[in-house]
Amino acid sequence: MLKIKNYCRKKRLKIILANNIKLAIKLKFDGAYIPSFNVNFHHLNYNLKNNFKIIGSAHNVKEIKIKEVQKVERIFLSSLFKKNKNYLGLNRFKLLSKLTKKKIVVLGGITKKNIKKLQLLNKPEFAGISFFE
Repeated sequence: MLKIKNYCRKKRLKIILANNIKLAIKLKFDGAYIPSFNVNFHHLNYNLKNNFKIIGSAHNVKEIKIKEVQKVERIFLSSLFKKNKNYLGLNRFKLLSKLTKKKIVVLGGITKKNIKKLQLLNKPEFAGISFFE
């Protein structure tokens, strides 16, 4: 773990740990990611550094509201294009993203072929695996 941390520091990369805020704090990482299924609020009692980032993911209104209470900085909202059980499509995605003041990061099936459609959403941030493969 120390090798990865040192490598990231040298390259000025952020280290975000998934689903374990307490460990991320202990290891002095830059932040933590709270997946949509994690509805716990224990971290609200932790003493966090000012630059410690908490991000989360959501697929529906209920999960968006939970992420707001969890005080995430950004919400990864999915799935925009990937037709899986969490598929939203452009219209539903747009409606859901308007239900929060948190920054929304577009996620789900983004490729070089459909990336221009993101302009329809006015969302400059996106994440994905398909796009970078």
